[in-house]
Amino acid sequence: MANGDTSPSRVGQVNSAGDVDALFLKKFSGEILQTFEESNIFKPLHTVRTIDSGKSAQFPVTGVASADYHTPGENIADSGNNYLSDIKKAEKIITIDKMLLASTFLSNIDDVKNHYDIRSVYANELGKALAVRFDTAISKVFIAAARSAAAITGGKTGGVLDVSANVMGTGADSGDDADNTDPTGAELVAALFTAAQKLDENDVPSDGRFCVLRPQEYYKLITGGAGALAISTSAVNKDVGGLGSIASGSIPQVAGITIYKSNHIPSTDLSAVTTGDGAASNDVFEAGGSGYNGNFTNTLGVVAHSAAVGTVKLLDLATESEYQIERQGTLFVAKYAMGHGVLRPECAIELQK
Repeated sequence: MANGDTSPSRVGQVNSAGDVDALFLKKFSGEILQTFEESNIFKPLHTVRTIDSGKSAQFPVTGVASADYHTPGENIADSGNNYLSDIKKAEKIITIDKMLLASTFLSNIDDVKNHYDIRSVYANELGKALAVRFDTAISKVFIAAARSAAAITGGKTGGVLDVSANVMGTGADSGDDADNTDPTGAELVAALFTAAQKLDENDVPSDGRFCVLRPQEYYKLITGGAGALAISTSAVNKDVGGLGSIASGSIPQVAGITIYKSNHIPSTDLSAVTTGDGAASNDVFEAGGSGYNGNFTNTLGVVAHSAAVGTVKLLDLATESEYQIERQGTLFVAKYAMGHGVLRPECAIELQK
């Protein structure tokens, strides 16, 4: 006898069999990937190498050759005649850190009761969490590169640029002195030209140079400083071919350097913090730091080239989800396994107040 029941076509099943929710998680993965890509400033601004196995990767570093005038009859191969260049060599090793992950658990009953798609919200938040950690770590490594010694003996270095005084220095940051003041827009513009000059002197290619500033400093390039707009002291100057716009609030370039803004530039002393980025396998600061952590009290931003910093990628961004019957809910995990390190210190300059 018929009972009126029917056999629905379950849209979540694979080939009309098995778990009725099996196909419902594909959107989750895609949204994490999209959020990760959109939230990263530093990802396309540095060197990335992918390895399929192992715990680290080697980046060879080479010096430069020299030239001399030849005296007829002298043996070029005789080392005593000083024609042969001893091209110095070194290496940079970047180790894969522990797996970094972001996760959450969604109760089945909450998912059913909820009136909007909470999975997409969770996906975005997991993606943002990984993006912030990735971007923050890379910004710290660029700062470490600016403070690092030369990669090879006798090689060039970047340095630390005091923006208000427009003076280049080397080594660690200048500390948290009470007289350190926030720079004006005009001082930032002058500092960018000084940084460009330093990169020129270091033979850093003009293509690919960039500057990442905190929002507070970025907008000073447009306003010229605090208070009313001071166009004459800002980087916006249409009379001399400036490309900035007050209407859009953007500054594409200064001194041939592409300008970005980011909230991921650190601004506090983290040198004694051993958790989070301090637990990384790579100690990028030569002194006074742990992992990717250092003293960033006076840091305003970085001017650099992509060759300054490298990332070794063992496991790219991946997502997993599992419905757990015993817990009556779904566990979502987003993860990656990478490591970051300094490659060419001469390609990075830290901006400080």
